[in-house]
Amino acid sequence: IRARPDCVLGIATGRTMMPVYAKLAALCKQEDLSLARVSSFNLDEYIGGAAGESVSFRSYTLRHLAAATDLPAASVHAPDGAAADVFAEAERYEQAIREAGGIDLQLLGLGRNGHIGFNEPGSSLASRTRVKALSEQTLRANRADLGSPAPSAAITVGLGTILSARSCLVLAVGTAKSAAVAAMVEGPVTARVPASVLQHH
Repeated sequence: IRARPDCVLGIATGRTMMPVYAKLAALCKQEDLSLARVSSFNLDEYIGGAAGESVSFRSYTLRHLAAATDLPAASVHAPDGAAADVFAEAERYEQAIREAGGIDLQLLGLGRNGHIGFNEPGSSLASRTRVKALSEQTLRANRADLGSPAPSAAITVGLGTILSARSCLVLAVGTAKSAAVAAMVEGPVTARVPASVLQHH
């Protein structure tokens, strides 16, 4: 952000990212760091919920990043999970990322099954933003996060789109993620472990 004040950030959500955004907010307050010219693109969005609902990832970004910094709400972009045609919405969102000049830094969490974004095992390593059904393991993890049933499908930025980012930063916390980290970094590049595609970044 200091090197390029008008950079494009790819935003991940969830518990892992909360301390990251809290630290970024603290830097903005303490060191006059400004996100006023930054644009952000969320990695994914549940299908079926309006953007203003508390479970939406755009709402998460507005609460944990925009409200805590000077990132303009109008600069927070996310797929519209309530769109009448979610397939067309996925294509629109992919085009919006391209028109913004692509992602400068993509933040990524890591699922226990090796997924990044909602690119579940079996995802094409060249995939672009699309509609994706969520695995039972991901649904269980999301229910734990939300405290309520999570939608069973989402619009997600694809693995090919993630690979187009200029830089990627993966965060994984705790021993429960150790096998996924090992498979991502040390295993073969395979659709069974979608994050392994980052070995080619």
